Parts: sequence; structure tokens; C-alpha cells
Amino acid sequence: MKARQVIVIGGGPAGLMAAGQAAEAGADTLLLEKMKRTGLKLCITGKGRCNITNIAEVSEFISYFGKTGPFLRQAFARFFNTELMAFFNALGLKLVTERGGRVFPASGKAPDVHRVLLQWSKKSGVRIIHSAPVDKIVTHHQCVTGVVSQGREMPCDAVILAVGGATYPATGSTGDGYRLSESAGHTVIPVRQALVPLVTSGDEAKQMAGLNLRNVNTRMLIDGRKRREHFGEVVFTNFGITGPSILTLSGDAVDSLNSGHHVAFSIDLKPALDEKKLDARLQRDIVSKGVQPISGLVRGLIPWEMVPVCLHCIEIPAERTVCTISAKERRRLRNWLKDFRLEVTGCRPFAEAIISAGGVDTREIDPRTMQSRKMKGLFFAGELIDIQADTGGYNLQAAFSTGWLSGRSAAQCS
Repeated sequence: MKARQVIVIGGGPAGLMAAGQAAEAGADTLLLEKMKRTGLKLCITGKGRCNITNIAEVSEFISYFGKTGPFLRQAFARFFNTELMAFFNALGLKLVTERGGRVFPASGKAPDVHRVLLQWSKKSGVRIIHSAPVDKIVTHHQCVTGVVSQGREMPCDAVILAVGGATYPATGSTGDGYRLSESAGHTVIPVRQALVPLVTSGDEAKQMAGLNLRNVNTRMLIDGRKRREHFGEVVFTNFGITGPSILTLSGDAVDSLNSGHHVAFSIDLKPALDEKKLDARLQRDIVSKGVQPISGLVRGLIPWEMVPVCLHCIEIPAERTVCTISAKERRRLRNWLKDFRLEVTGCRPFAEAIISAGGVDTREIDPRTMQSRKMKGLFFAGELIDIQADTGGYNLQAAFSTGWLSGRSAAQCS
């Protein structure tokens, strides 16, 4: 019996996993990569460390993906974090689990993840052609029959689209998959940036550029009402704000801005103290530091980079002495420490977003196989699908799981 011919488009984590699994399942597998090398984005993910998964339970894992999370239940049932970790361990890649259940290669080097994944796929029998962009998926009577790459038609029984989203375009993720999906009759949910730094109004952030705040509570306000909050790190930049807390909340912020809503972030700089306890501390400090400049009092509460911003916001001159602070001014300082606000006006471009939100509508994909409900023989994997989660290893696990399932399904589908 002739082996099934499977073509995988895209050599990122989802594509390499899909190709290797298809080959191991007995398919004659060809991977087409538009760049000169596979895995370019994988090698820089997680700030070059590659957070491959998270040890969270499946129900918690799925919750991080929002409304499209349940789509992943079938893929996770077949290949989840324990299977992924065992997979890499078997390939000789040692792993470590860090704060928040995040799993990294013990070496701390993302290229090591790519290296073992690439070696495994080749050993499994995958043939790879580089610098081979795909121009068209060839179909006949709602069934895939091949692809066209650089004017050359390549026949096959199944195609797995694993070309990524629209982020980090220099690595090859330029949105090609959306065009190919639409040409095959699929609906693409509007694509926008997610896990992306945000742009703020005014020059407060610029004045504090480079400052990394840890252990603060950040609330996202939509039209003045709290939508979500996150405890952790916030980093100030020349254009606005970033850091784990901001990236986690950024997807909702971008969607709200696109819908015409007002978006602001409120940072509680003293989350361990309620307003009553903070006020009591301020009163004690005012008594003990009475003859010192007001800047000295504030410096005892926040990093020095924030002091000028704070004094400007609460409208107290830096040269004033502590003992001259009125009760009203003390309340302004207390309120600012508990509610430092920044208005969000936009987000950074796709080149700076970790992932893209939107993509192929999950309702048009069979979650049991990752096969198209509209085109027989067409499968999907990874970021191209409308699935996106917070930071923490969730998105890469989804790429590996959907890659695993699509590869196995494409090889066995008849």
C-alpha cells in the first residue's frame, strides 16, 4: 500500500511537530519552509529561553485561552504537558520548572529546543525544503490535491498549514496562512496584536523608561470600570508600558481600543497595604522626617525614578519640607500610591507582539483531528488558528499539541 503524501507548510514548533508525527505514523512527509532555516521564531521565544509549556492542570490551562479554549480539549487529551515533557526528555533535552509552573530547557537556550526538534523530525524521515514559499493550495471537488510553490505543483494527499501568525515578520510569520486559509473557503477572525507592549499618553512612562516594578497590582479599566487585574511586573519604556502583567492584559486592551472604548491602567504601588494602613504609615513618616525635603519622604516609598512623576502628579514642589504637607496633600499622595493611572492610546506593531490574536475560525476545524470541516485533506496547527493565551508556556503547548494531532491525523486520514 502506497504511503500517504503529506505536505507541511511552515517549520516552526507546530510544523516540525506535525511533520515528525506524520512521518512516524507512516506518511511520506515533506516540509516546506519559506525561510532559509526552520524555527527562527522558536529560537527567540521567551527572551531566548523558550518557555515550552506549563505544569498547570488541563482545566486551568484551557481557561487561559478564553472563549476558544474548549476547542483545545481534544488535542490536550491526546498530547499534553506531561507527554511533551517526556517527548523532550527522550530526545535528551533536560527541562526545569520555574516560578508559576513554567517549563524551560535546563540550558536556558531556546535554540536547544529547536535543535532536538529538528534532528528528531529528520530522523523520523521528514524531508525539508528551505526557501520554498507556498503560493497556492490546489483543490478538486472540496478536496486537497497538492500545493504550488514557486511555480511548481507538488501533489499530495493532505496539507498541514502551520505557518504561524503575523508577529515577528522577520522570522517568516507574515500572515501567509490567512490568505491560504481564505482561499480554501475558511473564515479568518480579524487578526490583531496580543501579548504586546502598550502605548500610553503623556510623558510619565518616558520619564521612567527602564524602570521595572515588581510585586505591584495592575488593574485594567475599560470606560472607567475594572475589567481585569494582574499581580506581578510592570516595565516602563520610551513609548509606554510592558512587562508580564501588561502583556497578560494587553489582548483585552487592544480589543477594547479597537472597539472605541477608553482604556486606562491603574497601578497599585503598595498592594500589601490598604488605604488605612498606608495612611498611618504616611503620618508616621511625616512626623519622623519633618524637616526633610518632600522628595526624601517619597523616595522611601517608591523607586527614585518615580519621584519626579509622583510629585508632579500630586502637585507638590520637590523643595517643600515634609512637615508642611497638609492632610489634603497627604491624601493625594496616598491615593496616587494606590491608584497611579496611565491612559492607553494604542499598542506596538506586530513586529513587537509575542503572538497574534484571531486567525482561522475554530468552528470550521474538527477539534478531534484538526482537519478542516470545509476542505478534506486540509489540516491546521499552531498560531494560525484563533487560539491565544496569556504568557506562561500555554501558547507553545497549544502549538505542539495541535501539531501532534494534525500530523497523526493527516497521516491516517483516508
